[in-house]
Amino acid sequence: MECLNRPCYSSAMGSPQTVVVHPTTHVRGPVRPPGDKSISHRYALFAALADGISTIEGYSTGGDCASTLSCLRALGIQVTLTGQDEAGLRLRIQGRGPRGFLAPADTLDAGNSGTTMRLLSGVLSAQPFVSTISGDDSLSRRPMRRVIIPLERMGARIASNDGRPPLIIQGTDRLTAIDFHTEVPSAQVKSAVLLAGLHADGETRVTEAVQTRDHTECGLKAFGVDVARSGLTVSIRGGQRAQPAALKVPGDLSSAAFWMVAAAALPGSEVTVNDVGLNRTRTAIIDVLRRMGADIGVDQGPATEAEPIGRVIVRHGRQQAIDIAPSEVPGLIDELPVLAALATHGGDLRVSGAKELRVKESDRISALATGFRNMGAEIEEFEDGFHVRGGRRLRGGEVDALNDHRLAMAFAIAALGAGGPTTIHDAGAAAVSYPEFFSVLESLRA
Repeated sequence: MECLNRPCYSSAMGSPQTVVVHPTTHVRGPVRPPGDKSISHRYALFAALADGISTIEGYSTGGDCASTLSCLRALGIQVTLTGQDEAGLRLRIQGRGPRGFLAPADTLDAGNSGTTMRLLSGVLSAQPFVSTISGDDSLSRRPMRRVIIPLERMGARIASNDGRPPLIIQGTDRLTAIDFHTEVPSAQVKSAVLLAGLHADGETRVTEAVQTRDHTECGLKAFGVDVARSGLTVSIRGGQRAQPAALKVPGDLSSAAFWMVAAAALPGSEVTVNDVGLNRTRTAIIDVLRRMGADIGVDQGPATEAEPIGRVIVRHGRQQAIDIAPSEVPGLIDELPVLAALATHGGDLRVSGAKELRVKESDRISALATGFRNMGAEIEEFEDGFHVRGGRRLRGGEVDALNDHRLAMAFAIAALGAGGPTTIHDAGAAAVSYPEFFSVLESLRA
């Protein structure tokens, strides 16, 4: 297969789970990333809790967000697909109110989605029935004690496999409000406690060591729920009822980061990302790319009642060596693999304070280091991070994404600057968040 001076991929060994990514000289063109995954999950859950019919445009096409819809249907929520375009799915959701969910007939399957499991646990803790929520092999290894502890303090009873899924949740209609301080910065844990707090007696407060993404706070407000913030503390008053809403999900900045990095990495490149979310708790990736040398312009779109949306234009710039400190990690946790990929194109990146990467869909520190070494990179692995030295060009090679969507896509972006092709096994994992990833990669050929 000839792939000269352009990004190119092909299936290998007869399996759609394996792709071969060929190098290119540059990438150019416009992209509209898929609907934001974090926001899609939340809008669907909030719509299910509302009293009436909500409509959502641009809902993510990824597998994780499909898991949330599947679980909601199993809990008696009517979810209707009314259309689809490049922005994502158009949905009509008939809410059942705060305690109108039905006891599921079978185990709820969260698939690969930790967001589905953790956020839904907060809602199920307030439902007066027993429910079991499980997931795939990867999700079944992920830590859930961090969400179990506060929900049990509020009155739910949750059985687990030594703090890991499956979770058996005995909900109650008598949850008690708590003041909770998160030990690990986690928007998912914060959101689970706030969702339980919406059903609790009194005011629930969550205090974070570092502010995490605030899509739950923004989304609840869009559904008519009063959420207050004072410094690092977020509070919610129990007994409020969500109102139906008509909302659009912005494009996912974490997905767009792969194209932003590709443009930053390759001389002569320019990529325009349209209709992308620019929530201030998510835009650290833009600041870091600028520090690494990228030429980036941001056009803020008109203000919306829920989430800011705009356009980002990224051009190649001379790469700079940078360190990412522990205080920065919570705002970059999803983008660290692709930032590592950027460093393989000739930069230098040291990351510390990112031990959380070891309990994602895979041990992302170890898997990233193994994969990049197989491609010819110089990378040092630490317990809580890594150091990529991009002083030599990758040669290409054979890597395994270990069923981790962000690794599959990060390896593909690194492969664009290699001296030869790179075979990526388990590349189909990209569909968890970005089913169109490899076709968009092809569309950006020069």
